[in-house]
Amino acid sequence: MGRERAGEAFQKLVDIMARLRGPDGCPWDREQTLESLRAFLLEETHEVLDAIDRGDTAALRGEIGDLVFEGVFLAQVCADEGRFTVADSLDAINAKLVRRHPHIFDPAGRPLDTPGEVVQQWEQIKAREQRDAGERRGVLRGVPKALPSLLRAYEIGTRVAAVGFDWARAADVVDKIEEEVAELRRAVESEGAARTEEEMGDLLFSIANLARKLGIEPESALRKANDKFSRRFTALEDHLHAQGRSVHDATLPEMEDAWTVIKTAPHESSPDAARSTQPPKAP
Repeated sequence: MGRERAGEAFQKLVDIMARLRGPDGCPWDREQTLESLRAFLLEETHEVLDAIDRGDTAALRGEIGDLVFEGVFLAQVCADEGRFTVADSLDAINAKLVRRHPHIFDPAGRPLDTPGEVVQQWEQIKAREQRDAGERRGVLRGVPKALPSLLRAYEIGTRVAAVGFDWARAADVVDKIEEEVAELRRAVESEGAARTEEEMGDLLFSIANLARKLGIEPESALRKANDKFSRRFTALEDHLHAQGRSVHDATLPEMEDAWTVIKTAPHESSPDAARSTQPPKAP
């Protein structure tokens, strides 16, 4: 029943979008292009992520709908330009999911027990499809340069790990990070700004890959750390304000003392801090 209702609701959304883009449709919707929709797609994606981070189920329900709408909007623009239809996009993803999950949909498929095996099989099937199509694509082609840099580092590491180019253990990545920290220290002390920037990049890349080895999505982890710091600094400002002070006239030792009080407050052991940072299991 739920799947039937989802199908009906999706068809209604497709019909609404076609009406909005039709000859007698909405002037704003009709003038949109793939380029103009980029900003809205990014905005809706981040609003979904924000709802997930806040654990706000009601907001998440609406934000997922908004994000699905953006996908339908993009497909409708392509349909209007004679490129392909919404149905073509859905057919493509449906076929891909079946092809790349033979352990589920193919009776002769080899059983897989771990997410890592699934990702490895996915990449192998993808590479075979590209060869069969006459494409000569490297492992890293298709990793969007527009991704946030930590997420791109994570994706690069995932892609090369799928073909066996990876550290054996997370502890090996920790050793690499210690090596990069030492190199960064030398660069800061004597090797100039350009070399320091390069070593900082190497360190961040290694940290992103440690997160990958630990099953943590680094962009999500850093976002939560940013939120935690912002929350605590705002509390520090409130703490000083209650004493008739501000961060502008307080000394560093005074701010550090207030920071220690705030960090050790009982509410800092919140459910938000314990919420999982595990990435999705699907490839």
